[in-house]
Amino acid sequence: MKYYIIAGEPSGDLHGSNLMKALIAEDSDAQFRFWGGDLMAAVGGTLVRHYRDTAVMGIWDVLTHLGKIQKNFSLCRKDISENRPDVLILIDYPGFNLPIAQWAHKRGIKVFYYISPKVWASKEYRIKKMRICIDRLYSIMPFEPRYFQSRNFPNVFYCGNPVMDAIAQRPHADESEPDFRTRCGLSPKPIIALLPGSRVAELKYNLPEMMRLTREFPDHQFVIAGAPSFKAADYDKFLAGYDVKVLFGETYELLRFAKAAVVTSGTATLETALFRCPQIVMYLMWGGGFSDWIAHLFIKVPYISLVNLILGREVVSELFQKKYSYERLKSELSEIVADSPRRTTMLADYDELAQRVGDAGCSQRAAADMVAFLKQGV
Repeated sequence: MKYYIIAGEPSGDLHGSNLMKALIAEDSDAQFRFWGGDLMAAVGGTLVRHYRDTAVMGIWDVLTHLGKIQKNFSLCRKDISENRPDVLILIDYPGFNLPIAQWAHKRGIKVFYYISPKVWASKEYRIKKMRICIDRLYSIMPFEPRYFQSRNFPNVFYCGNPVMDAIAQRPHADESEPDFRTRCGLSPKPIIALLPGSRVAELKYNLPEMMRLTREFPDHQFVIAGAPSFKAADYDKFLAGYDVKVLFGETYELLRFAKAAVVTSGTATLETALFRCPQIVMYLMWGGGFSDWIAHLFIKVPYISLVNLILGREVVSELFQKKYSYERLKSELSEIVADSPRRTTMLADYDELAQRVGDAGCSQRAAADMVAFLKQGV
């Protein structure tokens, strides 16, 4: 069968690549055409557009890139029309993917949505359109099936979380800490990991504040987890005057051996917790108090991190916009790098989180269901 897949971010590229591998195991004749990144390209098929050319973040980025966004929509619609896939598989990225889903549905193309849009957090009005244009919705959060069921959403399949697949399949999984430090050129000092995000605006607003911390903890070494959407040069202007290393392709091993981490919101908060690395979540964006006001108009959940959302309580501190202060960031980091009650409690909560998220195999379960669903419709 012919699969057309759209992923617009590094995490989508990762999970999309694992899904593609699983689809090949279920369908030996699988053919792929996709929007994604290097990991999906390594599996095979035709890369139409790299996520580096599609990702935008926030209201300002959207407003300043309207022409680029419209060109991407036009290219996508044209390419799908010319290649006429058996199914369109959309991975998260709802600002782009939901309009494409509506367009494809009107033209009789079957639509699967892998990694559901987070309508439970904001923009719940999207559910009405999703019911109409999505043939099969693949849920990855343990609380999502009940949410969608309560809103009469048909054809929802809970497949577990693809982060567990990525963790299980990571390279260097059996590497010792001394070997990791030697291979990556790190000193014996305890590590504090910095995960400032994968978008330009996230680096711009969050990384300078993270870098200030490096002067406060001289007995630790700070290491940045380089995002696959960036190159080393993208970090250079933030590193001037600081002795901080950037590691690419080592995020999981970095979290595995770090004493603590400072993380922007997103999937990274869940990954950090699954590696039992105590963390602080911070997220700053343009607009200060105005953006904070806008965000609270639309965000309908009490937390911004997946850790707190899944467990339903504040396990990790969230320093978002007006809740952020450098003094609080420094104070809380001091607490979790020490053998404090706060650190002990957080690690115990992480154990509960791991039980709720479940085991690896999300990609395989989703792929098997997709192929079976498609064959039923033949």
